[in-house]
Amino acid sequence: MSGVDELKRALSNVKTRGIMGEIQLGRILEEILSPDIYLKETPTRPGSSDRVEYAVRLPGDGNRSIFLPIDSKFPLEDYYVVLTAYDTNDSKQVEAALKTLETKIERFAADIASKYIEVPYTTNFAVLFLPIEGLYAEAIRRGLIERLQTKYGVVLAGPTTMSALLNSLQIGFKTLAIQKKSQEVWHVLANAKNEFDKFADVLAKAQEKIQSAGTELDKLIGTRTRMIQSKLKNLETLGESLKVEDTKVDEEE
Repeated sequence: MSGVDELKRALSNVKTRGIMGEIQLGRILEEILSPDIYLKETPTRPGSSDRVEYAVRLPGDGNRSIFLPIDSKFPLEDYYVVLTAYDTNDSKQVEAALKTLETKIERFAADIASKYIEVPYTTNFAVLFLPIEGLYAEAIRRGLIERLQTKYGVVLAGPTTMSALLNSLQIGFKTLAIQKKSQEVWHVLANAKNEFDKFADVLAKAQEKIQSAGTELDKLIGTRTRMIQSKLKNLETLGESLKVEDTKVDEEE
C-alpha cells in the first residue's frame, strides 16, 4: 500500500507529473523515429529561450528543415476531479469538473502556440500530448480536438494517436528517402548519358579523321605506287635496250 501512496504523492507534484509525461512521450518517439530526426529541449523560434520538450525535423524548402513542436501536458489533478465527479452521479458537479479540465487544456494549447509555433521555422501547428488515454478521451468528448486546432493550431494526441501520427511521419520519411535515392539514380544516369554523348562525338570525330587519313593513304598509295611502278617499268625497258645493244656489239666483233 505504501508503494501506491508514494505513487500518488509523486503524481500530486506538478513537476513530477510533467517529467513523467515527458518521459512517456520520449519513449514513444524513441521507439518509432530514429534519433537524428528529432531534438529534445530545443527552441523552435529564432531568438527565443522557450524550449519545447521535443521537436521533429521535417523537410522544408531546399536544404532547410522545419520543426514540428511536440509538448506533453499532464493535468492529472483536474482529471481525478472529473473521475470523482462521475462517481457522485451529480451532473452539475461533473459538468463543472469537465469545464475546469477543458479550460486547463485550452490554456496549455494557447501557451504552446505562443511559445513554439513560428512559421516558416516551424510547421503551422504543434502537438499537445496527453499521457493518459482516458484524459484524451475526455478532451475528445468536450470537442477540444477541432476547437484547439482551429483556434490555436494545436493538435491533441493521446498515447495511441501519438504513435499513429509518428508512424505516419516515419512512412513519409521513408518515402522521401526513396524518392531522393531515385533522384540520385536518375542524376547518375543523366551524367552517364551526357558522358556517353560526349564520347560518341569524340569517337565520331576520330572516325572522320581515320577515314580522312585512310582516304589520303589510299591516294598516296595509289598515286605514288603508280609513279614508282612507272619508273621501274621504264628502268626495265632501259635494261632490255642495253642488253640488245650489248648483243649487237658482241656479234660485230
